[in-house]
Amino acid sequence: MKNSSKLAIWVPLIIAVSFVAGALVSWLLFRAPKMSPGQQKFNSIVEIIRNNYVDPVDIDSLLERTLPALVSNLDPHSAYFPAEELGEVNAELEGSFSGIGVSFRIMNDTICIIEVIGGGPSERMGLLNGDRIITIDNDTVAGKGITNEQVFSKLRGEKGTDVVVGIKRSGDPKIWEYTVTRDDIPVNSVVGTHIIDGDIGYLKVDKFARNTYNEFFVALNTLRTAGAESYIIDLRGNGGGFMEPAVFMANEFLPGGMCIVETRGRDPKKNELPIGSDGTGFYQDKDVVVLIDELSASASEIFAGAMQDNDRALLIGRRSFGKGLVQNQMELPDSSAIRLTVQRYYTPSGRSIQKQYVPGHNEDYEIEIYQRFNNNGEAYNVDSVKVNQDLLFHTVGGRNVYGGGGIIPDIYVPNDTTSINKYYASVVNAGLLQTYAYEYADLNRASFDGLKTAQDVLDKLPDDTTLLNSFGYYAAQHGVPARWYYIKQSGKNIVNQIKALIVRDILSNDSYYEVMGAYDPIVQEAVKQIRQGSATAPISVEP
Repeated sequence: MKNSSKLAIWVPLIIAVSFVAGALVSWLLFRAPKMSPGQQKFNSIVEIIRNNYVDPVDIDSLLERTLPALVSNLDPHSAYFPAEELGEVNAELEGSFSGIGVSFRIMNDTICIIEVIGGGPSERMGLLNGDRIITIDNDTVAGKGITNEQVFSKLRGEKGTDVVVGIKRSGDPKIWEYTVTRDDIPVNSVVGTHIIDGDIGYLKVDKFARNTYNEFFVALNTLRTAGAESYIIDLRGNGGGFMEPAVFMANEFLPGGMCIVETRGRDPKKNELPIGSDGTGFYQDKDVVVLIDELSASASEIFAGAMQDNDRALLIGRRSFGKGLVQNQMELPDSSAIRLTVQRYYTPSGRSIQKQYVPGHNEDYEIEIYQRFNNNGEAYNVDSVKVNQDLLFHTVGGRNVYGGGGIIPDIYVPNDTTSINKYYASVVNAGLLQTYAYEYADLNRASFDGLKTAQDVLDKLPDDTTLLNSFGYYAAQHGVPARWYYIKQSGKNIVNQIKALIVRDILSNDSYYEVMGAYDPIVQEAVKQIRQGSATAPISVEP
């Protein structure tokens, strides 16, 4: 009786477990995703390597090195980031990191502070523009061949932690030690803001991070308070970032009900409705010029495309990069991440500006930019700009625009090559313009003390001929022989850049763009078009 009682209890339980197990096996066999032949081959290769390779293999490490190539074969913009790299990758787009608050440049194997960020921990401790970092946490870093990446790893760190930097100042043999407590440092997106000719506001936006729109809006209001009635928005060299700030920026200038961008993915059910303007922008009645070039990409092209297709701004410069793919970043369990292309975006006229690519041939894709300069002459001649006539679209006002390869500006301004020669290339490649300007500013810093404006600093500089001759001798002492015919040929360009760099080293990065703008043909063309009243009535874009 006792055994019969046990059987009565266990038999139904065994049957139930068997049923559940059978159901689970059935689901795994018939409902779970099956491996494709390619996946099976991949797993087989991994096992063959694990069991037969001549030396023991760390399979996880092998796969970690393989993943970047695997993902990059999808398209030129999908990417894999190991866990140890992800923090630095995200910092640029998130808009802040923890550090000591300086911008620097390695010159003559020494870390030279170009700018102490206002309000940051280094400024609070008394570090100055022009200081040289000799030691970090008592380890000598000068004269050791240190790299930018190594400097970042030493100076950045967790908020609230201390780092001791040994500082040397020009004319003072002593090394001063400062204990700086790391703090959150903003990564600015709007790097240039100033007034041109009394009533034209200039804004240089160099990335689209999470805080870009807030910075942009503050800059617009600052310029308006200073008297700006029209605006030049410089997106040259801006490779993009987050899409949302570009949408918010466009919304400031567009009347309500205008399309800004549309995204479409593989599944039509997941496609979002076109994103439109809501009519709340404060600058709908202001003249606008947008500057683009071959390095303006992604979110830059979303903003420029929205302004062009809605006939809201005049675009000046050169054809943009041509990136119309949208990436989502997905973090993996080990804190690594994949940035995967999930959609294409389309400008208000319906054009995709993504240039052609062949999966797995990323080098050809990237080199297309250089081909514009070296092969087809597009960077120097508007007649060399090629468009796909089959991808013709129209702005709201009926103007012709083209898809399939970047955004063609309304007014083309070629690269100025008249002052480019081998001498100029040599001094630029050697970094001598920057080092000369830095050393000049450092040696004469006392005479610039108390100056507040770029013009004040410029007025203190010697005349152009003296400055050019001084640089020629300096470059000769640093490995580039003085060839005076070529020095004079490129002299205007050299002197203008040196002036801007000296002003930057004395004042700020913002002042650099203010000085360079006076010599920049694209900026000057923008000023001309605003004065002529063309900024809200673009000319027709033709191939």
